[in-house]
Amino acid sequence: MTAFLSVFITVFLAELGDKTQLATVLFASEDGKSKWMVFFAAAAALTLSTAAAVLAGAAADRFVSALPLKLIAGAGFILIGTLMVIEHFRAV
Repeated sequence: MTAFLSVFITVFLAELGDKTQLATVLFASEDGKSKWMVFFAAAAALTLSTAAAVLAGAAADRFVSALPLKLIAGAGFILIGTLMVIEHFRAV
């Protein structure tokens, strides 16, 4: 149960306010769109993308040890964040 809560809380917090959630908010706010249709379509898309991530992670586990994979993921996040900060200051 601890592993479940750890994954749930981490993913839940990571998803708050991200582009996917903002796109879902925009779809749900449009007139004429069923709120339930938006909910089920978004839930299905997130489920499928999560399944793909789990399969990719399981495949990567066979070829890369956990520590380098975490370092690669962390470096990727740092790179993306750095590029976003640079882009912000270029726009100003």
